[in-house]
Amino acid sequence: MYAVIKTGGKQYRIAAGEKIKIEQIPADVGSEVTFDQVLMVGEGESVKIGTPVVSGAAVKATVVSHGRHDKVKIFKMRRRKHYQKHQGHRQNYTEVRIEAISA
Repeated sequence: MYAVIKTGGKQYRIAAGEKIKIEQIPADVGSEVTFDQVLMVGEGESVKIGTPVVSGAAVKATVVSHGRHDKVKIFKMRRRKHYQKHQGHRQNYTEVRIEAISA
């Protein structure tokens, strides 16, 4: 069984037992979180698509860790104008393990 959930402004295709990195959520390590914005649930050939969410569907997950992604380097330059700007960014994430998908 798999599902498509929406969290942090992004959509993720998940299955039970997977670990995914999502946008940071305020939850302690080891706590259980529930995602109720399930856009689609599928099992084999049967697929249930929500309008926009599947009613009654939920995904339970456990928070594994918090961390930061690799640095993304930003470099801006205007040619012949003696302008250069260096910048970096590291995005925070929360790693969760999908426990169960209920449709």
